[in-house]
Amino acid sequence: MRRIISTDQAPAAIGTYSQAVQVGATVYISGQIPLDPATGAMISEDFEAQARQVFSNLQAVASAAGGSLQSAVKLTIFLTDLSQFATVNTVMAEFFDEPYPARAAVEVSALPKGAQVEADAILALED
Repeated sequence: MRRIISTDQAPAAIGTYSQAVQVGATVYISGQIPLDPATGAMISEDFEAQARQVFSNLQAVASAAGGSLQSAVKLTIFLTDLSQFATVNTVMAEFFDEPYPARAAVEVSALPKGAQVEADAILALED
């Protein structure tokens, strides 16, 4: 059975998707970009601030699902500039403790609303 996860603590979906979908103990969180949940606006042009907002948005959805980022087993991070990879690692360390989830980081030519970073996650909740 599928359960749709939604929270006003993360940006509303800007397309035909849900913030997250839970199937059993697995939660699939849609890609989050650095939008302010209250205004729907990009929070900053600064890459580090954008990365921090992306992880804050992921955390909000994870919490709405009854988990946390510590429940994450897989992340995919999309960057418009792969040279920012070290900054992503620094910011990610603020939100995750070891053991870290599996992760992929991919450079892309563009992201929605001009974002520089986007991330999605898969959580494994405790049964």
